[in-house]
Amino acid sequence: MRSPISMIIALLALLATPLAAQRRVPKDLSGARGFDYMAASASNHTEHFIHYDPQETKRDLDDAARLHLNQVRVFMPMAAWQSDKEAFRKNIRDFMDAARAHGMGVMPTMQYGRGIAMNRDAWPQAKEFVADLIATIGKHPALVIWDVENEPDCCALPPTEANRTRMAHAVYMAGLFHQLDPVTPVTIGVAFSDNMIELGDAVDVLSFHNYLSTRAAIRADIQKAKAYAARVGKPLLNTEIGAPGRANPYDIAIEEHMKAGVGWYIWELMVAPNWGKVQGVFYPDGTVRDPAVAAALLGVFRNRDPNALLIVPDNEGRVTRAVEGSRAWLKRPDASWEEGLDLAEVSANLLESNQLAALIKPPTMRVEVLRRGKPDMAALRAILEEFTSELEPWRLPPSSRR
Repeated sequence: MRSPISMIIALLALLATPLAAQRRVPKDLSGARGFDYMAASASNHTEHFIHYDPQETKRDLDDAARLHLNQVRVFMPMAAWQSDKEAFRKNIRDFMDAARAHGMGVMPTMQYGRGIAMNRDAWPQAKEFVADLIATIGKHPALVIWDVENEPDCCALPPTEANRTRMAHAVYMAGLFHQLDPVTPVTIGVAFSDNMIELGDAVDVLSFHNYLSTRAAIRADIQKAKAYAARVGKPLLNTEIGAPGRANPYDIAIEEHMKAGVGWYIWELMVAPNWGKVQGVFYPDGTVRDPAVAAALLGVFRNRDPNALLIVPDNEGRVTRAVEGSRAWLKRPDASWEEGLDLAEVSANLLESNQLAALIKPPTMRVEVLRRGKPDMAALRAILEEFTSELEPWRLPPSSRR
């Protein structure tokens, strides 16, 4: 017996067949290098568009362009539209214009009213929102794909009954978008590739998410998705990767998708309130949390070969000099604050640039905090003792140095 979801998909596919030939479905999305975006000043996606700032958007997209990113996935909240429809239209048009000016395609991702997906009788309530959205940006040159629902299957595999209701809602919304916009392709950004396969007939572009914790698991998931995409002849994207807190490092996830020839979007561009404790690339001032992520976005990856030539921090005796200088300073009762700060900075530079210390609080940042504050000799002594103990194991005897 066919499932309710599969019957809905079959009916919608039949109804949409005459329009399918007109739809601008890309043949290959392997070159997509995208990011999910919410302004760092917003606490959620609704607030992003209610308090939308064009200058903030331009600044953030300028930073994304520095890393040659070419796609942006942004949530379109029904609640923001309901709050002020004219302002919402103005704001999303500005966003689309900004993306276009930066050479980026946009994947608007729908966010419906609370409870709508779980209430089948309420599903038609979103039609006015969708129709207005299509009327506002449906012909914008930056528009590439409608993502009609984010992770309706979240977060259980196999899906729970509640998941299946939301998945059926996503299929319904895909049909509605197909009906109202005969040109723009449609996807559903599912949490798991297995569910992408189940909903595959409802979409023009296949989209899945992958936050898996080992290279083998990431590769297997990608290959499963690619095999299905090849079988049905549809383009494939991963629209969410990168979660250090889930043991899914940005650089590893990006590298595996690049090797597999699958386009990707990282979650997310900004170190923003919601996910910023573990995810994000840029701070609002254009600095980054982890330069290795920025490098990976440019296709530059860490060498993990066991035969790689490793750093020898004391090759020229600078570690030994720093250790001995700090120890001498620590023994002096009349030690100078400025001299101690300079010694701490040298040690911090050695630890950080030679990758000898944890960088969750970079050693150089800790020294800068001391420089900006009032003199605190106890704190300076503590940090010098800590840095010296971390450098000590890396000292070499003179005969082993350059």
